[in-house]
Amino acid sequence: MPRRTLPPAAIAVTRPTVTSPVVVSVPHAGRIYPPEILAATRVGRADLERLEDGWCDQIAKDAVQAGATVVEALWARAVADCNRGEGQMAPGEVAPALRPQFSVPGRKERAGLGVIPTRLADCGPLWKRPIDRAALHWRLESFHRPYHVALAEELAAARDRFGHAILIDLHSMPPIPAGQPGHGARIVVGDRFGGTAGDWFADMVMEEAARLGEPVSRNQPYAGGHIVRAHGRPAEAFHAVQIEIDRSLYLTADRVPDPARLDRLKGWFAALVRRSADLRPGEESVPLAAE
Repeated sequence: MPRRTLPPAAIAVTRPTVTSPVVVSVPHAGRIYPPEILAATRVGRADLERLEDGWCDQIAKDAVQAGATVVEALWARAVADCNRGEGQMAPGEVAPALRPQFSVPGRKERAGLGVIPTRLADCGPLWKRPIDRAALHWRLESFHRPYHVALAEELAAARDRFGHAILIDLHSMPPIPAGQPGHGARIVVGDRFGGTAGDWFADMVMEEAARLGEPVSRNQPYAGGHIVRAHGRPAEAFHAVQIEIDRSLYLTADRVPDPARLDRLKGWFAALVRRSADLRPGEESVPLAAE
């Protein structure tokens, strides 16, 4: 009997030598496409790669050295979207037997961007057949659920040790179109309008984002997705923000990292992690002296 090759790990958890309350989540930068996924798709891999937050994991490259635990998706977003809840799908995108459990889709789900991405503009359907129960179960059990379990465990350990935990959920975005809220912003900080983080933390993140000298928006057009909504509970000392970074700040026109611009963002993000680690709940977020 031929030996079956085990699939590569779906997620990675990297802990610092000296821990802090900070956990960094990178859910959309995975570049591994399991064979089951490539066999099921009706489009080319290049189309699936459009779902990725291309190379934004590199922005967090120095976060561990700065004191953060990093939870990173290694499998691609095409497998499952860890920033969507398990109930976020449109009925028309799944097999008939599954439709009753996805009865109230939102705008993103109707566009094919649910917990399993199913369509993209200019592509049509991504998969050869609708998502059935077996495919949904495999994707959730192999990737989506382990990712959230890992986040929850790391955040709980941080709170137990430090009395509070901080989650920074890192993403990248295309330029915000004209006419859309937040147009012109190159960095978007989302705390779901105060629902997932104390102001002492969210205000500091806004200050640090402004240090890049780029336009910054808060909650417009991205207020934060499932990850910060599920894990950010300020009343329980879990504080979470989502950060979206315009890809043009670090990628070339060919969608590959520009070393100099990427290094600038890496240094900025590491500094943000260090300041987050030193901040305590309720502290005033005041500008630091010139450095």
